[in-house]
Amino acid sequence: MKQPSDFWDKHAAHYDRFLRRDMAAYQQMYELICPAVRHKTVLELATGTGLIASHIINAAEQIEATDASEEMIHLAKEANRSSKLHFSVQDMFHLPYADHSFDVAIVSNALHIVPQPEKALAEACRVLKDDGLLIAPTFTHGDNTLWGQVQSFFMRLSGFPLRSRWTCEEYLAFLRQCGWRVRTSRVLPASFPLTYAECIKSEV
Repeated sequence: MKQPSDFWDKHAAHYDRFLRRDMAAYQQMYELICPAVRHKTVLELATGTGLIASHIINAAEQIEATDASEEMIHLAKEANRSSKLHFSVQDMFHLPYADHSFDVAIVSNALHIVPQPEKALAEACRVLKDDGLLIAPTFTHGDNTLWGQVQSFFMRLSGFPLRSRWTCEEYLAFLRQCGWRVRTSRVLPASFPLTYAECIKSEV
């Protein structure tokens, strides 16, 4: 299953500029993630230009950061040179890693834009150790303000692949339905409500 990488290849050069308006929320997110990845091996899916990976690498033991977009990974490699951080182009639905390979998996602001996000979560579950942690911050567009709805409308006109419009509660329920136990969550104020969630494996 392919991700819509053409859209992200086209917009990769402007991606960081687009995120600047939400830097306060992202800074809060980095502060939440760092303690969770300290001295851990980390897999990041949909890394984009590597912003999260570059901000948490000093805490982690090693990070494998992946994205479906070749252009995003090209920019990430240019901007980040840490020996503990490796970037590669991968399909989050078919990862090349062995079962139980990582302590932590991060998929940030991607589950709402991919088809069949439950399959991406199943693949993350496969490569996580049994006591592994999933960190899955996601814009929950179902909670959008009126201004957020207007922004979403124009983003969709530009081709932005918004597929799931969860509210915060719907998103957390979705994670639970996919076999995860949400150990902590909070909503960070941003252009669109950003639901930060940390999850561990549980029985479906």
